[in-house]
Amino acid sequence: MTSPKSGSGSSRRTLAVLDIGAKALLVVLLLVAVAYPDLGNLRGKAMGFRAVAYPLGAAIVPLLWWWLWRPRGTAYPWLGDLLITLPWLTDTLGNRFDLFDTVWWFDDWMHFMNWGLLTAGFVVLTLPRDAALSAVTERALAFGPVTAVAWEAGEYVAFVRHSSELVTAYTDTLGDLTLGTLGAYVGGLCVYALSRRRTIVEDPVTGRPSPPSVAQRSSQPAR
Repeated sequence: MTSPKSGSGSSRRTLAVLDIGAKALLVVLLLVAVAYPDLGNLRGKAMGFRAVAYPLGAAIVPLLWWWLWRPRGTAYPWLGDLLITLPWLTDTLGNRFDLFDTVWWFDDWMHFMNWGLLTAGFVVLTLPRDAALSAVTERALAFGPVTAVAWEAGEYVAFVRHSSELVTAYTDTLGDLTLGTLGAYVGGLCVYALSRRRTIVEDPVTGRPSPPSVAQRSSQPAR
C-alpha cells in the first residue's frame, strides 16, 4: 500500500501532467484556429478575442502564484489550476468539433459544466478544506453569477451584436445565466462533499492536501 506521503506526491504529479497537458493542447488548438478559422469552426465567433482571452484565463493561476503566493512559500496549486484551465479547453474543443452548432444541448451543457469547474477551482484556491458548507455556498454564489454575467457581456460585445444570434440573444442569455449559476452551486457542493470524503482538495496556503478538521479527527475511532 502506498504511504500517504508518497500517494500525495503521486497525485500531485498526475495533476501537474494533466494541467500542463491541458494548457499545451489549448495553445495548439488556438494556434490552429487562428491559422485556419474554418478548421477550428470559429469564423465569425470572435476568434481574435478568444485567442487573447483564453490563454490569459488559463494563465491566471500561474501568474497569481508567481507574484503573490510563491514568495510566501506556497506550493503550486495544481488542482485549482487544472479546474480553472479546463473550461477554456473544453470550449475550444467544442468549437473544434463543431458541437455547438450540431448538438442542440451542447451549449447549455457547457455553461453548466464550465461554471461548475471554474467555481470548483475558485473554491479550492480560496477556501481551506474544512470550510463550512455556508462558506463554500457563499463563495460559489459570489463567484459564479458574477463571472457568468461578465462572460455574457463579453460575448455580446465581441460577436453576438453583429451576428444572427442577436434575435434570440435575450432568451439565450437568461438561460445561460441560470445554467451558469446552477453549475457554480453544484461545483461548490462537489468540492465540499469530496473534501470530506478524500484528501484531494489543496490548502490555499500550503498547496498540499489539508489535514482533517478537528471535528473529523474527533469522530475517528481510536487506534
